[in-house]
Amino acid sequence: MVKLHVKKGDTVVVVSGKDKGKVGEILSVDKKEMRVLVKDVNIVKRHLKPSATSAGGVVSSERSIHVSNVMHVDPKTKAPTRVGFQILEDGRKVRVAKKSGEQIDN
Repeated sequence: MVKLHVKKGDTVVVVSGKDKGKVGEILSVDKKEMRVLVKDVNIVKRHLKPSATSAGGVVSSERSIHVSNVMHVDPKTKAPTRVGFQILEDGRKVRVAKKSGEQIDN
């Protein structure tokens, strides 16, 4: 299992691909495949047949993107930033924004 720089609930910006520049919140993280599901990013349409439980038709939904295609949004400057780690006096390890030095975790 690999340690990722983002987690569920983080605000990220897409840095490459068809949705470059879009900002959204992470809905889920797949550590095994190294992919994240970002709200309103990588929207695809599926044509579903009617069944006993659903009416069918065209359904839009998000698909996951690779974690390397997103960067964390700096809480102070609202710009894309890399993530660093810092150990506080009470022994907690928190994430910090490299650009501003602002703490990301609460």
